[in-house]
Amino acid sequence: MSALEPTHLDQSRAVRDRSATGPAKSVAAALRRAEFGDRLRALALAAPLLVLLALSFGIPIVLLLSRAVYDPTIANALPQTAQALSGWNGQGLPDDDAFVALAADLRSSQAKGTAYELAKSLNARLPGARSQVLKTVRQLEGAGDKPPLDVMKSVPFWSQPGTWPAIANGTHSVTSFYLMSALDLRWNNDGGIERVPPEQAIFLQVFLRTFFVAAAVTLATLILGFPLAYLIASVPKGLAAILIVAVLLPFWTSILVRTAAWTVLLQKFGLVNDLLLWLGVAEVRLDLMYSRIGLIIAMTHIQLPFTLLPIYSVMRTIRPSQMKAAYSLGARPLTAFSRVYLPQVFPGVMAGCLLTFILCLGYYITPALIGGASDQLISNFIANYVNVELNWEMAAALSFILLVFTLALFGIFARILGLDRLKLV
Repeated sequence: MSALEPTHLDQSRAVRDRSATGPAKSVAAALRRAEFGDRLRALALAAPLLVLLALSFGIPIVLLLSRAVYDPTIANALPQTAQALSGWNGQGLPDDDAFVALAADLRSSQAKGTAYELAKSLNARLPGARSQVLKTVRQLEGAGDKPPLDVMKSVPFWSQPGTWPAIANGTHSVTSFYLMSALDLRWNNDGGIERVPPEQAIFLQVFLRTFFVAAAVTLATLILGFPLAYLIASVPKGLAAILIVAVLLPFWTSILVRTAAWTVLLQKFGLVNDLLLWLGVAEVRLDLMYSRIGLIIAMTHIQLPFTLLPIYSVMRTIRPSQMKAAYSLGARPLTAFSRVYLPQVFPGVMAGCLLTFILCLGYYITPALIGGASDQLISNFIANYVNVELNWEMAAALSFILLVFTLALFGIFARILGLDRLKLV
């Protein structure tokens, strides 16, 4: 019997454990079902807003960005040419059948009224192609009985080395041309990637300029905003409210109005130059309008609340007794500030700087009105491609690259700090 006793004891313990864990598991399952029901009800309440955001914001952005890699204009306009080039190795000139097929496609495009769209799309890949395409279309219309091959061969543009590779690449609806162009890259004749010629390499320089201006404005707002936020958090509530209103008062004014005001203040005979001369900072009047320093000054004024408010929201939660405790333990003011106060404010500082930096990347009005020709940011180029050049594919490619850079920056901050520590309000 003694040998059987442990077995009976183990069985009795197992029965007790099952009887104890059974109700606990059922309660946990009931809680999970209740929480799932709450989530479904919350999702149902938010569903109309989510659908509205998807229809008015999400889907249009996705469709726009998709044009960075999807351009069927050339493929739709040159079907016979695409078929004739299907067996071409990309070296030298194609055979005469490709010239004849291109002539037929050009005539067909002219008849459909899409010749200009074809010329514009090809011109984005091959500068100068627009005028040559339209010129060839006119010659084909007035050729009479002249063979189309002779008309095509009479235009030197169609016998140049880079023309047919550009046409062959354009016959593919899905393309990497615009994304690579946004990074000043291109495919060479050997199938490799190379940089575009220096006279055509502009976008990387513009991206670097955009990030430099954004970083300079972020640093300037931090230098001005951190002491002001500390002052607001330290003074009595009545005075703090007045200072907050003073900070937010320009924030409530339209950005266009504030930018227009700075165009007056930064004139050569404006108030800023008068103040600099009166203080003795400058001996002659400075050209602040249409310059980078004027652009940074105006953007700093506009962005100051975006940096200050997250910092202030963190500072007001820090108790003054913490610094007093550090002093009582023998810490010097600078040591107490750097080891007690600053680590607690750091998430607010990073959140304010991140918010300001990202907003500065998309500035358009202020650089257009105050910046010079060499101070235009990437947003100005995107707007030019949309409104002037009507090249939506290039605008989408630049927007996509800017979005990738912005998300990468946000990911780095989130990785370092954690999203739960980024205090934006």
